[in-house]
Amino acid sequence: MGKRILIVEDDPKNRRLEKDLLKLAGFEVLEAECGATALAMIKKEKLDAVVQDLRLTDMMGTEIVKVLRADPRNRHIPVIFVTASVIGDGVDEAKEVKDSIFITKPINTRTFAQEIARYMEGK
Repeated sequence: MGKRILIVEDDPKNRRLEKDLLKLAGFEVLEAECGATALAMIKKEKLDAVVQDLRLTDMMGTEIVKVLRADPRNRHIPVIFVTASVIGDGVDEAKEVKDSIFITKPINTRTFAQEIARYMEGK
């Protein structure tokens, strides 16, 4: 079985695209459409990485990371921010998150899963 990744994305089209690309690459994919659902899943699931949007409908992605990093079982989990934001609210804070990278939207469908796999291999 592949590594388990949680996708946290409020846009259903983006979430489906990311899910399909990661599944094709052999990952096991879980989904959350909002931060609250993501936090509940983080508490109960064993994850190898979190792929998330920076701005969600109910919270900033950095809030999810704070909860993730506060739990000793999960503080090592890599975070991949997938965002159209390169400046603005939360971006500077997100860039300071350890064990994280940014992939900008629109994603490159040919390299998306490989970028994530390479990053996870380096962790």
